[in-house]
Amino acid sequence: MTEFTIISNIKNIETIASGHSVHIKNYLDESYGKGKWRKMKGFATVKLHSGQIKNAEIHWFEAHGIGKKDFKIKRVIK
Repeated sequence: MTEFTIISNIKNIETIASGHSVHIKNYLDESYGKGKWRKMKGFATVKLHSGQIKNAEIHWFEAHGIGKKDFKIKRVIK
């Protein structure tokens, strides 16, 4: 997986799955604790491991009291 740092606020945040629709809920519960997990998406400026700065669509999981986990870049926006 590409390493990156989010360098702006995440904008246009949407929930794309929640409850039983989160297919890796068991993994999230075991890794971070039990919670009401939601899969989220949004857009942000990121700095890639190579030093390049890009706008990207990012996805992550979050639960109340646990926070945001497992960020990944879904696509780079040109």
